[in-house]
Amino acid sequence: MNYPNGIKKRENKIIYETNYSNRGMVLENELNISNEYYKAIDKAYIFKKPTPIKITKVNYPSRNKAVITEGYFTTPSTTDYNGLYKGKYIDFEAKETKSKTSFALSNIHEHQIEHLKNIDKHKGIAFIIVRFSYHNKTFLLMAKDLIKYIITEERKSIPLSYFEKNAYEIKENYTPRLDYLKIIDQIIGGTEYEWKKRHKKEK
Repeated sequence: MNYPNGIKKRENKIIYETNYSNRGMVLENELNISNEYYKAIDKAYIFKKPTPIKITKVNYPSRNKAVITEGYFTTPSTTDYNGLYKGKYIDFEAKETKSKTSFALSNIHEHQIEHLKNIDKHKGIAFIIVRFSYHNKTFLLMAKDLIKYIITEERKSIPLSYFEKNAYEIKENYTPRLDYLKIIDQIIGGTEYEWKKRHKKEK
């Protein structure tokens, strides 16, 4: 049986086929492929939220048919991805930057930051994934550390050095491409009790 995005199942084994000509894939595509892999092996169910579109013009060529002729993308109301892993709700935003030294906070809308803050407050797993394209480095920064930086610093960007010190680098992998759940396992401690205990101390 064939699965989407180069994932195949053979003799009860999941084989992840890498096309090396696509090593320059954008972060979103790599995350989508990784999430398809997680789903295929029944590890987690995490999905990309559809980008909201506002329809402004519709053509009706016949009584039972409608053709959208004009529309535009609107600002997402929350974040890029959400889902379930080990009984925990996961919610995160993914961004890329071409800057060599920092990640501009203007890349994340204020209501998205507030959304991540609320998910963390209610004991969900909230974070952002940021790729520094020039350095080919991808980081996972927990929402609490993002909020802490915004509250304590006056800068309008987060320096690369902050990610290197406070975030977790996601190494490019074979199966899946970006195994960010491996980092989540380290953070939540593997059990519900340890996660609640850690979360309480962080508060």
